[in-house]
Amino acid sequence: MESIKEIFRIGNGPSSSHTMGPKKLLKFFKSKHPTARSFKVTLFGSLAATGKGHLTDVALTQALHPQELTIEWRPETFLTKHPNALKLEAFDVDQKFLDEWTVYSVGGGKITDFESDENENKVYDLTTMKDLISWSKKSGRSFWEYVELTEGKEIYDHLREAWSIMQDSIKRGIDSEGILPGGLGLARKASSYFVRAKNFSGSLKEKTLIFSYALAVTEENASGGKIVTAPTCGSSGVVPAVLKYLQDSFTFSDDKILRALATAGLVGNIVKENASISGAKVGCQGEIGTACAMASAAATQLLGGTPYQIEYAAEMGIEHHLGLTCDPINGLVQVPCIERNAFAAERALNTSTFALLSDGRHLVSFDKIVKTMNQTGHDLPSIYKETSEGGMALLDV
Repeated sequence: MESIKEIFRIGNGPSSSHTMGPKKLLKFFKSKHPTARSFKVTLFGSLAATGKGHLTDVALTQALHPQELTIEWRPETFLTKHPNALKLEAFDVDQKFLDEWTVYSVGGGKITDFESDENENKVYDLTTMKDLISWSKKSGRSFWEYVELTEGKEIYDHLREAWSIMQDSIKRGIDSEGILPGGLGLARKASSYFVRAKNFSGSLKEKTLIFSYALAVTEENASGGKIVTAPTCGSSGVVPAVLKYLQDSFTFSDDKILRALATAGLVGNIVKENASISGAKVGCQGEIGTACAMASAAATQLLGGTPYQIEYAAEMGIEHHLGLTCDPINGLVQVPCIERNAFAAERALNTSTFALLSDGRHLVSFDKIVKTMNQTGHDLPSIYKETSEGGMALLDV
């Protein structure tokens, strides 16, 4: 498996696969061809179908300025390796062809051609939860310690920066008001929810605070703000909301939060390695389901859970999001994406509580539910996998 830095990527929204990845890719391709004076990008499949709503064209233009760019949209054409495909072409000052490269945006901001970077960033030997549980039982160590032993203590430098940006995105989201860009006329809610939470008490206050934190991050993402993928832009509000709420409630130190992030990243890594975190590949279950699993594991660790209880909580995070479709209205990362982050954050705390009430023994293992999620995503019709051709995407709003 890759470094968990790949799960917690830092960048601007609204989409890790549609904006963050392609923008970084075009910058790289441009650097490889310093004599090129113009470029052409052809977008295929899901990347083309929802690219305009996800601001793909804006991101590509920003990456290339001041060179000339032509974008061709081919939503009807799906390449075999992944639904999010793009072909880059470079031309010289006389429009003479220089080079081309076909690559795939596979989720979480990762771009690959499935050839040149096959072994890039492969740092983890253990790639299943079963193996991690066995390692933990034999060594007496927890999951975060496996991350530290594998990547070194310098991994905390990245996690510390990620946590800082997560907190900043919550603060900015709570401070901001008005209408989100994109044309839906959707009003920001994080600020008003946060204020209302202060007037409540007990469980209602707790729930509303969690909602406000998750809404804050995802509203920032929808506005193109700086966020951290966890594991994607579209699901970036779940983990920060849960960790912010728990840190404030129990005065956990930042060090404890960073160790919880390490465990969350490991959980996301297992899903990415054995299934997918791409909405275009497996639907929203791969994004929100994985985010819920990551937050569930982090919360359970912070609240004193054993590795078995952490595994159980993570399993429930995915199990109870199975079959979730990716059908955003107008191709925007807003409806139903923003609310889903809020509900998944609350569910993460519920799965953590449920697991902590048990001894960690349960019927369906995390590895089995990841395999099931991947098969479910394979069986979902393409209209429910980020193409805006079915479900809520067809609503007349």
